[in-house]
Amino acid sequence: MATKLTLRMDERLIEAAKRHAAARQTSVSRMVAAYFEALDALSAGGALPDDLPLPSPRVRALVGVLPHEPDPEGVYRTHLERKYA
Repeated sequence: MATKLTLRMDERLIEAAKRHAAARQTSVSRMVAAYFEALDALSAGGALPDDLPLPSPRVRALVGVLPHEPDPEGVYRTHLERKYA
């Protein structure tokens, strides 16, 4: 169950967190949650990655499942051209 948490931080830090979250298409709340999840993993013997927020374990399990496409937009464009040709 999600519960509200109030944090007090410097305005400059809050604005930086919002910019960082927007660049990663996530929320500040999710970034904070990911940070604490990472700390929990670290205390359980895991390693803390350099770049937070962490993807969920489910997302990490999917990394590398699909083959790498050098130009994903081009692949999709080709798909659409074939579909609607």
